[in-house]
Amino acid sequence: MTTYKPRVISLTKTPGQTFGFYLRVEQNEEGHLIRCLEMGGPAELAGMKDGDRILRVNGTFVDELSHSEQVVELVRDGGASVSFHILDESSYKKAKALGVKLSDPQLTPVANGATKEPPKLKLCYLVKTSSGYGFSLRSVRGEPGLFMTQVDSGRVAYNAGVRNEDRLLEVNGENIESYTHDEVVEKIKLGGKSVMFLLVDKETDSFYRNKKNKIGSWLATVKFLPLQPRFINLTKGSNGYGFLLKEDPGQGGHFIGEVDKGSPADKAGLRKMDRVVAVNGTDVDKCSHKQVVDWIRLCDNTCSFLVVDKDTDQMYKQGKVSPMLFWEEMKGSNSPPSYTEALSLPAPAQTSMAGRDKTEELRPKLCRMEKTSAGYGFHLNGIEGVLGQYITEVVKGGAADKAGMENDDVVIEVNGENVEQSTHAEVVNIIRRSGNTLEMLVARQDVYKQLKATGVKTTPLLLGETFKGKTRTAESPKPNREEEKQQQEEEDEARPETPPQQERQRTPSVSSSLSEDGIDERL
Repeated sequence: MTTYKPRVISLTKTPGQTFGFYLRVEQNEEGHLIRCLEMGGPAELAGMKDGDRILRVNGTFVDELSHSEQVVELVRDGGASVSFHILDESSYKKAKALGVKLSDPQLTPVANGATKEPPKLKLCYLVKTSSGYGFSLRSVRGEPGLFMTQVDSGRVAYNAGVRNEDRLLEVNGENIESYTHDEVVEKIKLGGKSVMFLLVDKETDSFYRNKKNKIGSWLATVKFLPLQPRFINLTKGSNGYGFLLKEDPGQGGHFIGEVDKGSPADKAGLRKMDRVVAVNGTDVDKCSHKQVVDWIRLCDNTCSFLVVDKDTDQMYKQGKVSPMLFWEEMKGSNSPPSYTEALSLPAPAQTSMAGRDKTEELRPKLCRMEKTSAGYGFHLNGIEGVLGQYITEVVKGGAADKAGMENDDVVIEVNGENVEQSTHAEVVNIIRRSGNTLEMLVARQDVYKQLKATGVKTTPLLLGETFKGKTRTAESPKPNREEEKQQQEEEDEARPETPPQQERQRTPSVSSSLSEDGIDERL
């Protein structure tokens, strides 16, 4: 099957300079064309070719937008640095002839003609505890910039993705590369109890220096951020989608009003006061209310939204970055199932990791542990002031390891109680009220994010009706696929018809010592 791989080209111009090309529409030619490349200009040096088509400008799909009123304005509004998704003329014409949907997120971008995804900068969000952030700043003689040092393992900065020797580029969306040490410290203090950093590690920094490319938040990954936007996929019902869209001039943006109970919008996870960031991959921040409504109407019977809740919106705004970064990063991954599809996923049948069904990977893990003299063998981590807990420092051969837990697993339930909206202290208390048996529903971070992105509620139901047979305990070794299948069949035959809620025993558990700052919990 023919694939179409756009190139991602980031151009930077100095004051008084142009990008070195003309953007044109021509009679009998489709698309926005690159023409009249300036020899030795930024565009030619970056790899643009005559006849190339621009598909996206700074992440916004433009192939179907008007030329002068929208596309040209998007380029101008980008300022001195703009990112383009480019498709060569031949591929573009073939794609159009075959009816390929060029806005499809499955199209894999290629950076400046390279097949390998370029390294990314890091956006890291830190929420201060009583003992601070857990890092120091230092400068290096002969090297520009400030660098992270003394990043304490298990503390706020480390948990947020900060590492020693990372170079600091931005504080709350403001470039600080020309600031002194004292000025940066003051800038961080002015942020109050939270701060958003843009960081680059040594390898990534070297990569872009060698290419003489300007770097900024448009090249960053958002995977370290504790809060993320959500994908909402809607299929119209007999009474429509079941929500109201409203414009809030005071806040700026397009917000979800009332959501009808039991409607497609309600079932898909759309919530009142969610802000709509994109419709079918198109950024709608700068669109009028009428334009957004028209986009939705053009969707026919299905529509995909990218939305953010209030807290997520606030976090992204603090870093002065668009939630479209999340869209750009996630669009290449396989779309996770809808809630209805997830509940009816078949039990796994493959026998190797390489041949596993993709849907199997979108399942959480139900882990039961018996406490030993060494405890449970894992750390419970969280960020103070931010909801959500995750697992770290799983001891090899310990109770948690034998039960199937892995580092960075997200904690969803503890002893049958959902803790996604619980604070670190609340989760610790649930564990402390337990005896010596602990049951935790967890999921790998990538699985959790994909399920949350489509509004899927992560519960033991996602393990299938026979989830009991796939629960691992600390007493038993991790079974192979054939053993799991055989064990499952035996339990299905022997198990009485008991509803899952009655069937599960909810015996809470005990944790050991609290860490100094209350963030980490040794278990």
